[in-house]
Amino acid sequence: MSRTEAPPLPEPLRVPVADSHTHLDMQDATVEEALARAAAVNVTTVVQVGCDVAGSRWAAETAAAHPAVHASVALHPNEAPRIVHGDPEGTARQGAREPGGKAALDDALAEIDALAALGRVRGVGETGLDFFRTGPEGTAAQEESFRAHIEIAKRHGKALVIHDRDAHADVLRVLADAGAPERTVFHCYSGDAEMAEICARAGYFMSFAGNVTFKNAQPLRDALAVAPTELVLVETDAPFLTPAPYRGRPNAPYLIPVTLRAMAEVKGLDEDTLAAAVYDNTARAFDF
Repeated sequence: MSRTEAPPLPEPLRVPVADSHTHLDMQDATVEEALARAAAVNVTTVVQVGCDVAGSRWAAETAAAHPAVHASVALHPNEAPRIVHGDPEGTARQGAREPGGKAALDDALAEIDALAALGRVRGVGETGLDFFRTGPEGTAAQEESFRAHIEIAKRHGKALVIHDRDAHADVLRVLADAGAPERTVFHCYSGDAEMAEICARAGYFMSFAGNVTFKNAQPLRDALAVAPTELVLVETDAPFLTPAPYRGRPNAPYLIPVTLRAMAEVKGLDEDTLAAAVYDNTARAFDF
């Protein structure tokens, strides 16, 4: 089986569900194709997430054009240091960049603030901290950007969507210090069971992705087991984190049923019950 070949459509869910975090702009299918495949398995709603100014604009425009799409807008945690300090090497997806300093970060944040005011934009994120890809020289820019996004979410009454990679204690510290918005979502939840209990006490939503199905992900399953069902969401983070048994192949919203069924097993719930809860939770989290 080719690693680039799309996995087959799973058995449809009987109860509609929402993909709380996807990147349609990074997938091979057109938006219309992606939404049609998702609808065929009863994934009826997706949250399209921006990672930079251009991607956030695209998310807002796509949500305005498609009733099944809601948008979330932000500068990804790794984007902030690139704006401030530059990125002479660039990455596969983004070219090299000159340093822009604090003024450039302020300009980019002002654009996110303007987009966050739009009606079809339901979230501000993914924002947060990422100490996996960004070293100590970039942490100040990341934290400044994170705090600005928290304020934007609160000002516009939107959900805050958190990217937390190798930064659990610092993300929780900033949220406690700055004061989290009313609705806060840990996208691709990556903490352990102890952190899940901290998030639950704070009322933070925890969104689980395909990696909860990976063999080595027992700590994630332990976290899901203790997470209150009323705070649990499901996502693809597509095209990344494709659930087993398709790990390494392209992910898309239509694969949500694979992850949801694995989650239902961990929670000891039937899939209809979990699907109904997850849809309701996503609608509450993103206020749609």
